[in-house]
Amino acid sequence: MEKERFRLSIFWWIRQAILILVGCLFLTFGILMLISAYKLKDPYSFIMAFFASNLMILISATLVLGFVLRMVNVYRLSKNNEG
Repeated sequence: MEKERFRLSIFWWIRQAILILVGCLFLTFGILMLISAYKLKDPYSFIMAFFASNLMILISATLVLGFVLRMVNVYRLSKNNEG
């Protein structure tokens, strides 16, 4: 039982790390998209790219923060249950 719980725990941590990595990749892509929006000449294209990149940045930053806070909470709970 304990061995199975430990195995599931490792997979949970790996899954959370992968989700954080994917969120950081989307965050980086949103920042690069925002930088490239400022190079556009057409005002309509600039507005659309600007708002799209900001939405992507906000959503991915929120997801990364949520995943990190979930990991911190689970770590604190596991330390309290051990001791």
